[in-house]
Amino acid sequence: MPLHSIRVLDLTRLLPGPYCTMMLADFGAEVIKVEDPVAGDYLRDFQPKTDEDSAFFHSLNRNKKSICLDLKSEKDRKHFLMLVETADVVVESFRPGVMERLGLDYENLKDINPGIIYCAITGYGQTGPYKDKPGHDINFLSDAGLLHVMGEKDGKPVIPATQIADIGGGAYPALTGILLALLERGKSGKGQFVDVAMLDGVVSWMHMLLPSFFAGQDVNRGEELLNGGFACYQVYETKDQRHLSMGGIEPKFWEAFCEGIGRTEFIPLLNKPLHVQEQLIEQIGEIIAGKTLEEWLKIFSGKDACVSAVQTLDEAAKDPQIMAREMIQSVQHPQLGNMKQIGIPIKLSESPGRIITHAPKRGEHTNEILREIGAVKT
Repeated sequence: MPLHSIRVLDLTRLLPGPYCTMMLADFGAEVIKVEDPVAGDYLRDFQPKTDEDSAFFHSLNRNKKSICLDLKSEKDRKHFLMLVETADVVVESFRPGVMERLGLDYENLKDINPGIIYCAITGYGQTGPYKDKPGHDINFLSDAGLLHVMGEKDGKPVIPATQIADIGGGAYPALTGILLALLERGKSGKGQFVDVAMLDGVVSWMHMLLPSFFAGQDVNRGEELLNGGFACYQVYETKDQRHLSMGGIEPKFWEAFCEGIGRTEFIPLLNKPLHVQEQLIEQIGEIIAGKTLEEWLKIFSGKDACVSAVQTLDEAAKDPQIMAREMIQSVQHPQLGNMKQIGIPIKLSESPGRIITHAPKRGEHTNEILREIGAVKT
C-alpha cells in the first residue's frame, strides 16, 4: 500500500483529525492513536453507541492502533518522545500553545527527529488575532461568510447537515499538506510544520462566490445561480411530498428538462434576470407538484437532464451507484458481527486503500507498542 512504511502519531479527537488520519490508515500508514488514559477520544462517548464506543468512533478510527499516554506525566512524555524518534508524522488538534507548554511542539520534536512532519489542525491557525479563539464548524462557516449565503432568499442561514469546515476545511487540507510534506522530505530529507486552519479551508472553497464579489457583484442568499436563485439549479417538491433536484446549468441539460416537463417555451429563459427566475421557479414548482417522484423519475429516465431524486439516507445507502463504487462496505467486527462502514473515496488502480481492522479499544495496543520501542520489558 502507498503509505505502508509511514508511522503516524495521532493526538487528535472528534472529527477533523481522525478523518485525516483514517485516510492515511486506509492507504497503509500505521496510525497510532495517542489517547488520554482517562478520557480518551471524546468521540467514544457520543450517541448512538454500538458497544461501549459510539458508531461515529467506529467509523472514523478503523485501521488504527490505540495507546494510552498521559502527556502531563514525565514518564509518558518520555515514552511519547521515544515514539517520535520512530515516527514520520505527528498530527494534533489542540489550541495553539498547548503542545509548547508540554514541551512537545514542533521545535522540540524536530530536534529529536529532523525528518518529522508535524501537522496542527486548528480552527484559526497558529497566527492572527483569532488564533486562541475556540470554535466549531458553524463558527468557521460564519466567519468565512459562507453561512450567510446558505439558505432561501427570505429565510435565515441554513446550517449544513454535514461538517464542511471540519472535513473540507480541516481534514482534507491536512491530508494534502502531510502528503506534500512527505513528498518534499523524499527530496530534502527534512520534515516541516503543516499549519492547517479550518477557516482558511472554508475560504478556499468559495471560488464560485468571492470572485464575483471582488468583481463588484452583490452575492446574496438564495439569489445566485448555485444557491437557489435560478430555476435550472433548484429543488422542487413532488405530488407525494418528495423532492426532485435539477442541476441543468448548461443549455443542453436545461433543454432536456424543459422538454421533459412539457414546457419548451421555458428554454430561452435559462439565464434571465432574477425576477424572471422567481416566476419560473414558481411555475415549474406547480408543474412538478402535479406528479409523484416515481412518475417524474420515469419521465426523465434516460434523458440527459441532470435530474435526481432527493434520496433519504436509507435510499442512498442502497443506491446501486454508491454500492458499485463500494462506498458502503460491510466489515466483520469480532464482537459486533457485520458492521457497515463508509468506503474509501480515492480509487487507486494499483494500490487501493482497504478497510483491514476495526477501531481499537482505548489503549488496546499500549503494551505492544511500548515493548517495541523498548519502553517496557518484554
